[in-house]
Amino acid sequence: MPHLSRLLLFVLVLQTAVATAQKAPFTFHPIRLPKEIADRNNQFSGLQVRNNQLLLLSESRLQERAEAKVYALDLASIDSQLAQKLPEQELAYRKYLIRNLDTIRARLDSAGQVYEGLEGMTMLGEVAYFSIETTTPSAYCYLIKGVVDDATASITIDTSYLVPLAKPALTNGSHIHNAGFEAISTYNQNLLLLFEYNYFSHDNFAFQLPAAAATPDVPHYVSVARLPFRLTDMVHTGKNRFTAINYFYNGAEDSVYRSPAPDPNTRFIRSGTTYQNYCRLISLKYKGNNVSWKPLVELPKEYMTYNWEGLAAYHGGYFLINDKYGPSNQSTLLFLQKK
Repeated sequence: MPHLSRLLLFVLVLQTAVATAQKAPFTFHPIRLPKEIADRNNQFSGLQVRNNQLLLLSESRLQERAEAKVYALDLASIDSQLAQKLPEQELAYRKYLIRNLDTIRARLDSAGQVYEGLEGMTMLGEVAYFSIETTTPSAYCYLIKGVVDDATASITIDTSYLVPLAKPALTNGSHIHNAGFEAISTYNQNLLLLFEYNYFSHDNFAFQLPAAAATPDVPHYVSVARLPFRLTDMVHTGKNRFTAINYFYNGAEDSVYRSPAPDPNTRFIRSGTTYQNYCRLISLKYKGNNVSWKPLVELPKEYMTYNWEGLAAYHGGYFLINDKYGPSNQSTLLFLQKK
């Protein structure tokens, strides 16, 4: 009996811990964006806190004649809006043009690795790193970098730095539709890049490489615990710790992300015989050449249908931004404020 009692107590504590993780102490605040930034055609795909700025990465879809750019919102302006000090005042912002991206695109396209857009962003000092997504048949995604220049409001891409990232594939050799290395982050002097799909029945892997290398280095493979749904961005939050967006879209084109009934996570995306959108933040731990994960917090129901693509940590909370999909029909910036 004592052994049984201890077992029941362990189960109760575990269930309580899981329930607590799903109800993390955050309040959810939409940020009122300037009209230029709220335009859905920006198709934002990444966020990054830099000094006193929040950087917003546009997908920069050159093939659609989109401008290659990063917006920078003034964090003091955001703080004032959140504190209701100046709720009606427009946020201060700058626009940084990305230079030389057209040169990189031409190189990829000529090699048959067709450029589709910028999907991830992180920084080390004044050097910005971007992940490039390619069309589904392309065998590689890519990592590039550029230097931020405040004086000219530009980011100049180093055309000598181009790291190929082999796309994981299904056992039949086919690639996951519209998937790339969307989650990238610096930690110490390294980069960690996770693929959007991590539910292969065989090995799931991420890439790690030194960020400070002057020339491209060969990425190191890192094992990733099997993870359902999409992984669309992440941010370094402490020693060996990251927070990431774990999102599921209910459309038929994303059917590969549907986990089967034996997976306990399936209960989040199934409603009877139909599927429903689902989004949560998860905590990642990178240790011993392995990445493990656990749930952190679910988003409220009203925010489940946004396609959240960007994540940044700030004052114990998180910024989230969508690309263009969601009920607002525009760019939506959300702040999860720690209670």
